[in-house]
Amino acid sequence: MNFKSFRKTNRNENTLLSIAIGIIYLWFGALKFFPELSPAEDLAKRTIQLLTFDIIPSTISILILAFVEVVIGLCLIFSFCHKQIVKIAIVHIIFTFSPLFFFTEESFTITILTPTLLGQYIGKNLIIIAALFTILKEKVKV
Repeated sequence: MNFKSFRKTNRNENTLLSIAIGIIYLWFGALKFFPELSPAEDLAKRTIQLLTFDIIPSTISILILAFVEVVIGLCLIFSFCHKQIVKIAIVHIIFTFSPLFFFTEESFTITILTPTLLGQYIGKNLIIIAALFTILKEKVKV
């Protein structure tokens, strides 16, 4: 395998990563448009309330979050404004870790080494952020 074919393979893999992450964003974001359909709705509302000092009503904040997630998803899937969207997604994902600090009793059982289901749900975002940085690195090089 020569270097050129490796580069092409790497781009194809990053395209697949972008599409996969885009589908997750689109799917989870769309659920938030429908009250009580998303299992993360209550957590998202409470987290946004804390992050915005209760300035934005929770009924509005969840719709804004849904819209942002759907837009990120569509842009990742269709590679629109890709570099900027990946950066926005990274910022978004970083904020998804805030419930680990705001709601520690809900995120962990005995220690931080024993996450609850909620803690595991948030922890899996480490994979998404690593993939986003991988995509960003490739996009910056090209």
